[in-house]
Amino acid sequence: KEMSDSLKVLGQSAPSATTETDFYTVPAQTQTTVSSIVVCNRGNTGTYRISVAVAGATTANPQYLFYDKSVNANTSDTIVIGITLNEADKIRVYASTGDFSFNAFGCETLEER
Repeated sequence: KEMSDSLKVLGQSAPSATTETDFYTVPAQTQTTVSSIVVCNRGNTGTYRISVAVAGATTANPQYLFYDKSVNANTSDTIVIGITLNEADKIRVYASTGDFSFNAFGCETLEER
């Protein structure tokens, strides 16, 4: 089996206020390493959540990486994280206002069968 790596922007989202949103889903036959996530608050002080759902499971308390993390107005959080994900795993995001942007960067490794 051969593997090929693709360094890329994994996802970008500006979710609606108080709406959990699927941010990134690992494609079929792929493993992903998320190197960093940047959370930008374009408005007043607010909070965000980031969770990881193994195989796309329903969101539950053990999945949260950040829960109601506060971000001051017009600032960003840069998270250097290095998490690994398997096929069908999902990153989900949520923000208290509609003024948040989420960006994820990393490497997708495709298993070529």
